[in-house]
Amino acid sequence: MTTPPPRDDHDESGVRVSPPKAAAAGVPGVVHGLKSVLDQAGVRRGTTSLRLVNQHRGFDCPGCAWPEPGKPHLAEFCENGAKAVGEEATTRQVDAAFFADHPIAELADRTDHWLGQQGRLTEPMIRSKDDTHYRPIGWDEALDVIATSLRELDSPDDAVFYTSGRTSNEAAFLYQLFARALGTNNLPDCSNMCHESSGAALSETLGVGKGSVSLDDLTDHAELIVIVGQNPGTNHPRMLTALEQAKRRGARIVSINPLPEAGLQTFKNPQTVRGVVGSGTLLSDIYLQLRVGGDLAFFQAINRMLVDADADEGDVLDHDFIATHTTGFDAAVAAWQKLDWDDVATATGLPREALDGFVDEVRHADSVIVCWAMGLTQHKKAVPTIREIVNFLLLRGNIGRPGAGACPVRGHSNVQGDRTMGIWEKPPAAFLDALEAEFGITAPRRPGHDTVEAIHAMRDRRVGVFMAMGGNFASATPDSAVVAEALRSVPLTVHVSTKLNRSHALAGRRSIILPCLGRTERDRQAGGDQFVTVEDSMSIVHTSRGTLRPASSKLRSEVSIVCALARRTLGADDPSPWEAFAADYSTVRSSISRVVPGFADFEDRVSVPGGFVLPHPPRDSRTFPTASGRAQFSVNELEVLRPGPGRLILQTIRSHDQFNTTIYGLDDRYRGIRGGRRVVLVNPADLAAMGFADGAMVDLVSEWSDGDRRAPSFRVVSYPTAPGCAAAYFPETNVLVPLDHTAEVSNTPASKSVIIRLEPAAVRR
Repeated sequence: MTTPPPRDDHDESGVRVSPPKAAAAGVPGVVHGLKSVLDQAGVRRGTTSLRLVNQHRGFDCPGCAWPEPGKPHLAEFCENGAKAVGEEATTRQVDAAFFADHPIAELADRTDHWLGQQGRLTEPMIRSKDDTHYRPIGWDEALDVIATSLRELDSPDDAVFYTSGRTSNEAAFLYQLFARALGTNNLPDCSNMCHESSGAALSETLGVGKGSVSLDDLTDHAELIVIVGQNPGTNHPRMLTALEQAKRRGARIVSINPLPEAGLQTFKNPQTVRGVVGSGTLLSDIYLQLRVGGDLAFFQAINRMLVDADADEGDVLDHDFIATHTTGFDAAVAAWQKLDWDDVATATGLPREALDGFVDEVRHADSVIVCWAMGLTQHKKAVPTIREIVNFLLLRGNIGRPGAGACPVRGHSNVQGDRTMGIWEKPPAAFLDALEAEFGITAPRRPGHDTVEAIHAMRDRRVGVFMAMGGNFASATPDSAVVAEALRSVPLTVHVSTKLNRSHALAGRRSIILPCLGRTERDRQAGGDQFVTVEDSMSIVHTSRGTLRPASSKLRSEVSIVCALARRTLGADDPSPWEAFAADYSTVRSSISRVVPGFADFEDRVSVPGGFVLPHPPRDSRTFPTASGRAQFSVNELEVLRPGPGRLILQTIRSHDQFNTTIYGLDDRYRGIRGGRRVVLVNPADLAAMGFADGAMVDLVSEWSDGDRRAPSFRVVSYPTAPGCAAAYFPETNVLVPLDHTAEVSNTPASKSVIIRLEPAAVRR
């Protein structure tokens, strides 16, 4: 028996706070995950889904991009993965009657949690100009409206085609082909807002914008694992199993983060007796509580100390590797020698003894892996920080050998695959050449809009059609008020979605919702049952095959939606075989095999259980496809955040009941927060200095040259975060982040380093 969705928004006035946990998962994790699935999908549909998630003949979890082991466990999912499956397999439905009962203005006032809990979209809907409600529309009519709008644009660059990381390789490849056949590279995606900084830094320094390690490197070979700016216990929980395996083999783990996180303290693996009835596994040998934004200073200091130790004692750096495989070493050393130790202390908040202890760990480890996530990528200095991590790895030859390398952990299943398939506003010329040769089109060569640039274009009335393939654009982006106005100004917005979200409530002058199949559901086309493929964080490409009966007979797959729209828009003379692609996805993979490097014999190789690994020259052979043909040491300018009296550095975070913008519930039990999300975590010493009591109601105010931005009515929680720092959940705090507050080079919103002040909630300016 499933439970109905909430009728009304939750009143957050009763937030309850208890001490944060020191251990993750265990029996409570199992209970919460299973309860979510059974509440949403029922016993039969729910258990069928869980039995197949992340299995070789099953479907890829619609949550994070952590890789599956070669032999998946019978329950190869985590608590949040179970919640993601439950929400997709849910029996709750958002149908025409729902939209008739709820005007768009009402939906816009609802919380993200309430919107997401209503259930699956069941049929195409349209909001025409000046309509107060969405109403049903047939598929043919909906596609004709979109195709006509695209054809009538003054320029193809007046269209924007956004993509979520949930999109399959096949759908992503066809989506970018459609956009480029139309004539634009306006292909922003969610990577622009998360790991764009990783890709930019790694491409520049190593020649490949992806991680350089395998799961076996982590579990079987690494001697030291450094986890920085990442909370795997909530955001990538299956990673904890890999860390446990490494730890029990003898690896050392250092976690570096402004917040102490339960998942990096103790892991109670629910798949082992030790995790169920025992004390679990202590994961972190050392925890370094770094100030928000202090990562660049930290790694510069460590690199300086390693160089100094080598000069004093010798045999610290890998000089053979440096001489044979790198360039720029002398310039980097000269820059490190100028480092100001007072700046390091201010930026990091760490005593010199803590740095000495970390250096000792590094010197005793023959193989080091550095893992990171959005705690590094969403800062103004994100790209320099990740370049400095590469410097750190290069100094001791920790690239291209077992148990060593860079490990950016992607936050959404197939966000990495989408980029591989060409979802990028700045595609390489070789990719466009191959696309032209395969399809006989003339691909545009001018760069398109990334996500921030797309918002600027919408705000400035330079977009005629905005189409989103999955995702929740409105809640994922910064500067919430600007984004809302921008979306509402677009003549036509189109959302290909499985569930209701805020973007649907911020409708363009005309807006169309196209409901699509989810990962869990059977995809039957003219050529029979189909499967799709995805790429995980470690460059493994494998199949995903849904088996559940679709939530509605009116759902279509993303592939079939793109193909039908492309044919209507581009006309009968367009040479691409859209009908064949829609009927049999193997024809899509055949084209991919000739266009995308590393995908030769795609169909045969992906049919092997577990799929195949894409080539990665730095990892595979210590060859570096950079301009110099060598790995690049870099010089990175340090900028220390100095918030000033009465100010804090705010980082945005997720709760444990959340994945990206999807809010599963209102509890964050690892951090001791229950019943609400409008909370701000502040160090008790900072609260005392500012005169606020634990439990006080405050507004969060960020200060910018164009004026203050305010997030009202947050409950203060006294919490052991780094002094001078604060943390609060997104998307509630996106309003505090200006559109132009972005990372250098990558243009990623810098949501993890926002200077704020606290004001009593009753005060308004």
